[in-house]
Amino acid sequence: FKLLSPFLFEFLDTIITQQTSPEEAFRRFDEMAGKLTDQMQRCTKEVQEARVSQDADRIKKGVAEYDEVMEKYIPVLMHQAKIYWTMENYPALEKVFRRSVNFCQGSETWKLNVAHVLFMQEKYKDAITFYEPIVKMHLQQIVAVSAIVLANLCVSYIMTSRNEDAEDLMRKIEKEEEDIAYADPERKSFHLCIVNLVIGTLYCAKGNYEFGISRIMKSLEPYNRKLGTDTWFYAKRCFLSLMEAMAKQMVFLQDTTTEEVIQFFEHVEEHGRNVHPVVEQPLEQEPMHAGKNTVAYEARRLKSLFLRIVGR
Repeated sequence: FKLLSPFLFEFLDTIITQQTSPEEAFRRFDEMAGKLTDQMQRCTKEVQEARVSQDADRIKKGVAEYDEVMEKYIPVLMHQAKIYWTMENYPALEKVFRRSVNFCQGSETWKLNVAHVLFMQEKYKDAITFYEPIVKMHLQQIVAVSAIVLANLCVSYIMTSRNEDAEDLMRKIEKEEEDIAYADPERKSFHLCIVNLVIGTLYCAKGNYEFGISRIMKSLEPYNRKLGTDTWFYAKRCFLSLMEAMAKQMVFLQDTTTEEVIQFFEHVEEHGRNVHPVVEQPLEQEPMHAGKNTVAYEARRLKSLFLRIVGR
């Protein structure tokens, strides 16, 4: 306690309180944010007055103080926002961010989180205005951008009928990943894989399984580089959802798609022999059978189930 500043102590104490009482934590974060907002307003006024009097030293000091307060304000705001994010109360979360727009519109962290909130509310056009500048800053090295940002931007393009923009972005990602693979064959990059997984999952969730499943299958190519514990976890969820819908006769696949799904399971079985679908915990009393803890085994099971559903 003696080594912490009053602000840092209160901040950490509120984070701990958040675990047991989110409402109380939100109120305390709101109070902290209010105090920091007042400080930033005073700093802004100080800088404006210094500019009128052309006092360079006062301007420099005021800007430094403003930046120092901003470094405290952003974490407070984000932890406050996280409470609503956990509750999936995105409209209330958007209001929290809008209150801070005058101070945070230059913050990359703020812009990114606003984009995520708009995306979760399916306000795709608005989300694009925040995602696009982030991506355009890294066009020369696009894999430096978080994969989920690229995926959400592609989805936003598709949902606003800007398919060409989505395809162009995916081509850029694919080309850069090919360059990386050529320069360093041992390095793995999952950006395009994640983009396709997100797009495929979205379409499956909306009932368009033909297109959604095609993106899921595309996401794991080439299998020796893309097939892993995490990627398989999200891919198989879509196939299980598809088979459930088919079993209820809510979805009927074209013959070509049916053959592609069967071939997909065969490819996964071939390349998934040494890939574990579950990371075993060391304290488990009954360890999973080694032969069953492979992606190949799960692919065989899914293929067998799929064949029964399509009547083969």
